[in-house]
Amino acid sequence: MKNQLKQLKQYKPTTSGLRKMTVVDFSVLTTRKPKKKLTSGFKRAVGRDQTGQISVRHKGGGAKRKFRQIFSLDKKIDMPAKIEQIEYDPNRSAFIVLASFKDKTPAYLLAWDGVKVGDMVVAGERTEIQKGNRLKLKNIPNGLSIFDVEIYPGQGGKLVRSAGAATSIVAKEGNFVHLKMPSGEIRKINKECFASVGQVSNPTHSAQRIGKAGRMRHMGIRPTVRGKAMHPAAHPHGGGEGVNPIGLKYPKTPWGKPARGVLTRKKNKYSARMIIQRRKK
Repeated sequence: MKNQLKQLKQYKPTTSGLRKMTVVDFSVLTTRKPKKKLTSGFKRAVGRDQTGQISVRHKGGGAKRKFRQIFSLDKKIDMPAKIEQIEYDPNRSAFIVLASFKDKTPAYLLAWDGVKVGDMVVAGERTEIQKGNRLKLKNIPNGLSIFDVEIYPGQGGKLVRSAGAATSIVAKEGNFVHLKMPSGEIRKINKECFASVGQVSNPTHSAQRIGKAGRMRHMGIRPTVRGKAMHPAAHPHGGGEGVNPIGLKYPKTPWGKPARGVLTRKKNKYSARMIIQRRKK
């Protein structure tokens, strides 16, 4: 934790909002502007469905963002890529890198912890075990930290992509490997799937303190109100005079379903056979 705090930037307490606010040290980034060719504009749904009604609460507003098109290194097998820049991506918690392949094609890749400008990375069925390189799971040693894991071969990375995340292989059995996910879940993945060696960049993301409400609004997160503070028609916990308990045997969602610690995964979900051990609560 002490090492994490060293990588966080803290401001002088000139205002109440800055007093305890910390931000990630962006000094590792090499540029502020994204490559125009690899970006596009997009309109966020901000919690509304196709009918325009709010289907996910507490979303809205936020600063404008450009979408960065993230490429998967295994789409160019055995073609080395050189890291040109390390950049910020407002659409994810991790950093990204601008890589230039041997055929001069530029692409954005998910950054790993410890990446430096000038590093060379490559994807292949069998390649050197070094940070950033991408290999098939069957050729990765057990216990090695990996990230950006495919679920189906050729699909591109889907799992373990958030800041500071990493997983590892605990066993190999037949056509599958057993991965221990950051949540504690042990899951079977096809051994032909690709994964990158290392840990996702920006491991201090979870240690930063927001400090003030306005910063959350810039992120597009609207205020969250307690159910107890609402009137009875708005929430099962609402109503009563003064500070009262919720008056229920167990907590409920605004729609009357059990909340807090209740398992919500469907029992007959198609991927249930791939889970060996459920995640920890």
